Amino acid sequence: MAKVYFSEDHEWISVEGGVGIVGITEYAQEQLGDVVFVELPELGTEVEKGDDVAVVESVKAASEVYSPVSGEIVEINEDLAEAPGLVNQHAEADGWFYKIVLSDETELDDLMNRKDYDAFVEDLD
Repeated sequence: MAKVYFSEDHEWISVEGGVGIVGITEYAQEQLGDVVFVELPELGTEVEKGDDVAVVESVKAASEVYSPVSGEIVEINEDLAEAPGLVNQHAEADGWFYKIVLSDETELDDLMNRKDYDAFVEDLD
């Protein structure tokens, strides 16, 4: 079963078998408002934890999406090109951005679980 982690930059990553699926959190998409465009990373790109790898644009603002872990981008969510609103509808499911093969699974130790992330977000309001 996949385990889900969250970053302080409001990205989530669901990890199973050394592969992570990354997107932005429900909280992040609520702050952005209606998403109108998503710029995704190139397949095969090697990224370091904390690198900006994607851009999400809304009617309110454009925002960088940072990689919560290091690794290689092996798949992107091509549905977002035609339907960027998926991020608003299903930010933590069908609105995922990319899949990454983790190069260092110990980086997950620096991320939060759902309970800790929910408490983190609550403190922001």
